[in-house]
Amino acid sequence: MDKSLKKERFESLKIKVSVAGKFRRFCKTLSKSQSMTLLLMLEFFEDNGLSPNESIGPRMETLERRLSILVKKRMNGMIAIMKDIEKHQTKPTVGMMQTLFAEIEPKKKRPLMIAKSAEEVKAQYEKNKAKDEAETKSKIDNRWNT
Repeated sequence: MDKSLKKERFESLKIKVSVAGKFRRFCKTLSKSQSMTLLLMLEFFEDNGLSPNESIGPRMETLERRLSILVKKRMNGMIAIMKDIEKHQTKPTVGMMQTLFAEIEPKKKRPLMIAKSAEEVKAQYEKNKAKDEAETKSKIDNRWNT
């Protein structure tokens, strides 16, 4: 029993047996009581301005056409907004970024290790040794002179 209709009394309607059976099956598919199903059907017809005597075909086609026109207008509006954003925001920003990065050339990296021959290593060692000895001698001379 439906809560909103619980306190109301029942009324009988005279309908044919075949129609009553079909209506009961329809009520089971909706999982509603017979009273609620009939009430939902009546409200549907009233809310949508439909009559069981009229054909729904042209009305539905008109409704579909209206919806498709509205959707197309909305889509065209969205496309226009996106094109405007691209034209006034995205493209100038990308252009500025490209000019910034085009002007900056990457620095050439020096290799961390260079392959040298034994003679080059020995020559550099002798050169550094002589340099260190000269520095040490000048430090000692400076101490004695002061």
